Amino acid sequence: MTTRIRFVDSVRRLVPLAWPVLVGQIAVMMFSTVDTLMMGRVGPQDLAAFAVGSAAYVSIFVGLMGIVLAIGPIAGRHFGADDRPGAGRSFVQAQWMALLLCVPGCLALWFPTPFIWLAQLDAAQAAKVQAYTRPEAFALPAALLFTAFRGFSTAVSRPKAVMAMQLTGLAAKVPLNAMLVFGWGPIPAMGVGGCGWATAIAMTAQALVALALLRRDPFYRSFAVPHLWRTRPDSTELWALVRLGLPMGGSILVEVTGFTFMAFFIARVGATPVAGHQIAVNLVAMMFMIALALAMSALTLVAQHLGAGEKREARTVGRHAMVLGVLVAATVGAVVALAREPIVSLYTSNPETAAAALPLLVWVWFFHLGDALQTVAAHVLRAYHVATLPMVIYIIALWGLGIGGGYFLAFGAHAKGAVGFWQAATAGLLAAGLLLSLLLKRVFDENR
Repeated sequence: MTTRIRFVDSVRRLVPLAWPVLVGQIAVMMFSTVDTLMMGRVGPQDLAAFAVGSAAYVSIFVGLMGIVLAIGPIAGRHFGADDRPGAGRSFVQAQWMALLLCVPGCLALWFPTPFIWLAQLDAAQAAKVQAYTRPEAFALPAALLFTAFRGFSTAVSRPKAVMAMQLTGLAAKVPLNAMLVFGWGPIPAMGVGGCGWATAIAMTAQALVALALLRRDPFYRSFAVPHLWRTRPDSTELWALVRLGLPMGGSILVEVTGFTFMAFFIARVGATPVAGHQIAVNLVAMMFMIALALAMSALTLVAQHLGAGEKREARTVGRHAMVLGVLVAATVGAVVALAREPIVSLYTSNPETAAAALPLLVWVWFFHLGDALQTVAAHVLRAYHVATLPMVIYIIALWGLGIGGGYFLAFGAHAKGAVGFWQAATAGLLAAGLLLSLLLKRVFDENR
């Protein structure tokens, strides 16, 4: 007879997987935080250029990342079925997928004209944006290869290895940023371009360390992962990744561009509103890492249970992850909303930028609650290989209600500016969370 899984039992299993993911993801987010803090010291023009340039990079990287991360639910099921060589074969194909996706991604970063046009920047600001995105074109291959390693490692319950490398990458990023942004000795001050080059160097080193670990760690050797250069792309494996990863990547792209396109449109209002928006974005993205860590650990456990044929346990863990995600998000959102003034003061001493950021943080509580609900539901659905309908939900809720509604509120008759975008984005996330939760309930009912 199957033992009933209590809520506390699920928490005890989710937290050990989630906390290394959280720490690692915070380290990744600190890349942007370090850039934001340093650009705030350089000046509002560089900070505004960074907001648009980073929005372009994130839009491209995250959309491609979502396809590569299809390795997670695939490898998780292999691992749950005790098929380690199968997980290893899928992983090397995910590496091939990462390299293939670099071609369009790097071209888009080298020629960022569409993003500059969306933000309606003048020539001087456009040059600053390009100075940031072109170095990021060199960072993209390493970032996507490391994404494959991250998705694989998390799926086989090895998140601490990823965390260690992400922390090491951050440790390298901080001094590199300082040297390249502000200049040091013979190195000239590069401003916003220095952020891009620091990221490229740190990400390349991180990917090389991951490759060394794959070959030397006994745990990874048990998967018999073949050398990339000794294999060829396998159409069957690549198609499995594309079939799941394309809607996953589409969903993540819609989710993130629902955020990043706000920066492009708010940039039309002026440098100060977009600088305030960048502070709010960075803060809420840091909060999102908690929900994302929980969501990724839920995906891992649910996929492993499904691979082992344990459907009841998969449903129970998925439900418990949803409850835990809402409870944590409500608490964190309340703390940040109530302490928004001292938090904003950590980002900037400029009174105009602070005044632009503070009204946006009023919406953080509800925004984060919707964000946590939708991301946990979406990740559990991915463990069941359900990704296409969630993408449709994201398009309607985040692009239609969020961006479309935000544009109307920001530039319509009442012209609320940045606040209008945040109001609409909050409504879109809450709608997405509700619809994805209803879809997940239906999937649970169909997999009894």
